[in-house]
Amino acid sequence: MTKLTRFAVAPLHSMTRRLADVASARVAPDLVVTGARALSTYSERIHANREVWITGGRIAAVKPAGAAKTVWSDVATYDAAGGIIAPGLVDPHIHIESSMVTACAYAEAALLNGTTTIFCDSHEIGNVMDVAGVEAMLEDAREAPLSIFLTVPSTVPATSAELETAGGDLTPDKIAGLFDRWPEAVALGEKMDFVPVTMGDERSHAILAAALKRGRPVSGHVYGREFVAAYAASGVTDTHEAIDRDIADDLLDAGVWVFLRGGPPTTPWHSLPQAIRTITELGASHKRTAVCTDDRDADDLLLFGLDWVVREAVKAGMSPEQAWSMGSLHGATRFGMDGDIGGLGGGRRADLVLMDDQLKPQCTWYGGELVVEHGKITPRLDQALSQRYQYPRAAYVTVKLPEKVELTPELPAKACTVNAIKTALPGITLIHEKVAIEPAKDWPSLFARYGLCFVTVVERHGKSAGNVAHGLLKDFGLKRGAVASSVGHDSHNIIVAGTNEPDMQVAIAAIKEHQGAVCVVADGKVRALVPLPIAGLLSDKRVTEVAEEVKLLKKEWAEAGCTIPYMGFNLIPLSVIPEIRITDKGLVLVPQMELAPLFE
Repeated sequence: MTKLTRFAVAPLHSMTRRLADVASARVAPDLVVTGARALSTYSERIHANREVWITGGRIAAVKPAGAAKTVWSDVATYDAAGGIIAPGLVDPHIHIESSMVTACAYAEAALLNGTTTIFCDSHEIGNVMDVAGVEAMLEDAREAPLSIFLTVPSTVPATSAELETAGGDLTPDKIAGLFDRWPEAVALGEKMDFVPVTMGDERSHAILAAALKRGRPVSGHVYGREFVAAYAASGVTDTHEAIDRDIADDLLDAGVWVFLRGGPPTTPWHSLPQAIRTITELGASHKRTAVCTDDRDADDLLLFGLDWVVREAVKAGMSPEQAWSMGSLHGATRFGMDGDIGGLGGGRRADLVLMDDQLKPQCTWYGGELVVEHGKITPRLDQALSQRYQYPRAAYVTVKLPEKVELTPELPAKACTVNAIKTALPGITLIHEKVAIEPAKDWPSLFARYGLCFVTVVERHGKSAGNVAHGLLKDFGLKRGAVASSVGHDSHNIIVAGTNEPDMQVAIAAIKEHQGAVCVVADGKVRALVPLPIAGLLSDKRVTEVAEEVKLLKKEWAEAGCTIPYMGFNLIPLSVIPEIRITDKGLVLVPQMELAPLFE
């Protein structure tokens, strides 16, 4: 039996005669999905009483229901029972690592949600393992029962060696090499350093040039309307970071595709309802907008897939036909693949979704193979998911910590000012708050008086003499113990917050033991833990298993009192988002790109 991967479907150029024979009814199709309403993403209409003729994993034709039976009495059919048949969803911007599972495991949740193609930016594993990490994920993607393409990580590290220590350094030459070696490398990933780009930074523009001179599109990440013109002029042609109506409007007029990001209620990145208002209120066309998920943990991936984002677009004012087109054809068009995916046209891959009137997927075909039926994976898919890619040994030994780490600063002996990191929902932007403190007899009394707790970042790549930076979080709400993660964006050093040193040490020890994890500790015991042994980012389990671990983590996280979710917590070291961050080098004042002391 052919292995269920992207490569199981032959390229169109080798199949045109066969497809023409089937479409002309000279040769019987392999399968007919009949009795459906067909959603055309090309004309944005739903046609009643249709059937799809499939051969060799591709669509030969869409015909009136019952047409095949008038020619062949014994043709294999699948009765759609009046459901809506549509092209599989295409996610134009995601990070597989955020789901904490491998590419092969990610496929299960994606297909359950009707997503058959994704464009992933693997800058997390690139920050840990450099080119070797990116290439390991590409090998993983080739083994997956899902079409996975790479937008090559463009900003590794996110800032500079002066401000953080990353495990990788993706130079312009390394990025060029990835483009030249891997056909799956179809674009440059989100150029997060938008300020250096707009200021003409030499390295940033050399990376842009590596993509542009190869004819690869450039993906973006930008905040602030004042940066849009220079960003577009630098060759950036999409972004998923449009947080409101006005910047989305500016971006569209500047020729930049807008990916409307739908984030579940438990995360800080649900920007679709505001950004879509450029269409619903200002009259912009939706032709250069798509929807995307960006980041999902394993639990949210199963509950809030791209199909959920499409339904959110409908709730925001788009018609179902428009919304599904934004979830399929538009992403394919952005990356020049609309001749292969994103529609029900002849010659396209038979990546199909059968759904109900609420646009909830019931069945999914991947390359003409039924992989999800009535909301459950089929034995064919289950078999494919049991044969996951094995990452190289080096990926399992990436947490390199010194024997002894001091996780808390000394208690100030006199009155001073703290450069505190204030957290607030939704949790992306962090506020720089100067807190004047008076001497206290101990840390607990000081914390109670000012609403503070410890936050510490420990370098884990073995590239420094054990860099440790101490900070204080304000309004984080931690009532007891400690929380910690090896997923400290984007350099992915260890971040731990706590009320006391012993519990913080237990958390660090747990992460070291598992070579990566997210955990909650109280009273010297680990209360919840998601092991992440691959690069300190990924589990080697099935997505459903990891989802159960994440559910327990979220429960304990909330009971510990944390006011922002753990995915927001993971962003605290991300030194490209205002106003203040903490890396292994210390507190970073983002607008100035300068380090600041904890106590003044």
